[in-house]
Amino acid sequence: MDKICDVVECSNERFKTVPAELAKKVFSLKTDKTKVHLCKEHYKEYKKKTKEERDVDRADWI
Repeated sequence: MDKICDVVECSNERFKTVPAELAKKVFSLKTDKTKVHLCKEHYKEYKKKTKEERDVDRADWI
């Protein structure tokens, strides 16, 4: 099993798993799964670019 980032043209080791729905808004992905693996660098970028949307999602659960 590959332990690499699911972002196109990235070969770094995976670090975190995130929902593919949000990750697709930020990156081009290698897979069509519901969850994707990101390396440390892409995870940091993902957090910055989806911060508002993730805050809204968390507020809906309260």
